[in-house]
Amino acid sequence: MRELVVLGTASQVPTRTRNHNGYFLRWDGEGILFDPGEGTQRQMIYAGVAAPAIHRICLTHVHGDHCYGLPGVLSRMVLDGVDHPVHLHYPASGEPMVRALVAISSPGVDLRLVPHGSDGPVAPGLEVRALSHRIEAYGYRLAEPDGRSLVPERLADAGIAGPDVGRLQREGELRGVRLDDVSVPRPGQRFAFIMDTAPCAGAEELAAGADLLVTECTFDDYDAALAEQYRHLTAGQAGAIAAAGGASTLVLTHFSSRYTDVEPLRQQAQRAAGDAVVIAAQDLDRFSFPKRRATALD
Repeated sequence: MRELVVLGTASQVPTRTRNHNGYFLRWDGEGILFDPGEGTQRQMIYAGVAAPAIHRICLTHVHGDHCYGLPGVLSRMVLDGVDHPVHLHYPASGEPMVRALVAISSPGVDLRLVPHGSDGPVAPGLEVRALSHRIEAYGYRLAEPDGRSLVPERLADAGIAGPDVGRLQREGELRGVRLDDVSVPRPGQRFAFIMDTAPCAGAEELAAGADLLVTECTFDDYDAALAEQYRHLTAGQAGAIAAAGGASTLVLTHFSSRYTDVEPLRQQAQRAAGDAVVIAAQDLDRFSFPKRRATALD
């Protein structure tokens, strides 16, 4: 199962209807919690996300609205008896803040600290790219390896059926028939997570080929000067990043409290997003991954 659960969508100041940041990604058998701001533990209850479902926690940076919920989440994991290792990924320059937040958590979780200080992989299938914010910040991308989709007609023509199909997939060749002969390339699914940043190369690299792209959208296009001052994205800039990367679905979040209605921001992003479907997230929204991208045969 692959699903994004949005726990909070506010930026620095929460509102009556928007909690601070928090995003939980179900990716097959693993659960990844991104940027748990204040109140994340409570939002998890509303969303039906159990603490034992978390295997990794990823912080884009250590501004409070992206990490002050960490002690509560870790303490809840202790209370719920989580006994598997939990990997905590974060920018290396945030070490003092992370250590302080971990120190005030209830002890008992097998927590593995995994700081990073440059672009590249940080876990199998998970990589980071530097963003452009007021402090060191990184976005995350989770990528499934590319594979192959079997073509039934080609299998039938080659006389491959039943258990032989599995053998062909495992061994790559069977009775002179190669896997490539009866299949077409299938792009692996990709998830990208971009928070506080000005437009930058790192954000575009993360968005490239994303099936589901989550970006901050702190300001509307009319407040571009504020966005530039605080190193954040406008709605149009978020849409442009999605368009440049050819993303399928763009989920906007991290809205300034000045906007009670974010539909105009969604519209601004959509105008710049090309073919991407643009959604303005609400707290407790759930997003399944879009249908797989078309293969060469399609």
